[in-house]
Amino acid sequence: MTTDSIEAANRLAQDRLAHVREAMGRAARLTGRTADDITLIAVSKTQGSDAIRPLIEAGQHVFGENRVQEAESKWPVLREEHPDLILHLVGQLQSNKVGDAVALFDVIHSLDRPSLLTALAKAMDAANKRVPCFLQVNIGAEPQKGGCPIADVPALIRSAQNADIPLLGLMCVPPADVEPAPFFALLAKMAREEGLERLSMGMSGDYETAIMLGATDIRVGTALFGERPAARPIPGSGRGMIRNSRAG
Repeated sequence: MTTDSIEAANRLAQDRLAHVREAMGRAARLTGRTADDITLIAVSKTQGSDAIRPLIEAGQHVFGENRVQEAESKWPVLREEHPDLILHLVGQLQSNKVGDAVALFDVIHSLDRPSLLTALAKAMDAANKRVPCFLQVNIGAEPQKGGCPIADVPALIRSAQNADIPLLGLMCVPPADVEPAPFFALLAKMAREEGLERLSMGMSGDYETAIMLGATDIRVGTALFGERPAARPIPGSGRGMIRNSRAG
């Protein structure tokens, strides 16, 4: 990239980040909070390092990825350059990638089934590292999506607590093309009933609504990066199994 193109990319990143944070602030004030009370996760799936660095320069230090192998291909170098970066896994996690996920990510948003819980507990024990997790709820009861069925959430929460997995709160991806507010409200109600404080909900098209209904963590991609480039297949990635394609 030329100096001019780098400067243009940095200005665009600053503008997009400022716009999102301004909108966050407006929504947060309606709940007695500020934008600083909300964790903005910049979802950088399919984005290369050249697209990520301008956001880092603009002051964004929390990022999210959907796939373990994609994250492994770009984040070790970026984190060497910027040791204070925080990385969230916001996409579906396959059991055979659990060890890699525990090693690389600071937060996992997609704990959604007993078999994954067992694998995570073993990987965390082996690594002597406890990675905080959100329990993902299939809030719209959609068979094509990951997430724990609503009726099974209390049992999975108890299992996570018994396995010494730090549980931050609940996460959801509401159904596409319908009003998300009722689903966000339901997730917030479930979290209150279970005594969980954090809610990972809201993406580029609905994060203001999510914040007004209690979101503490929002997963924003397009509003920060622009339209995503086409994903490039990663050999052996099991890409077809990733079901949270709307994360961001």
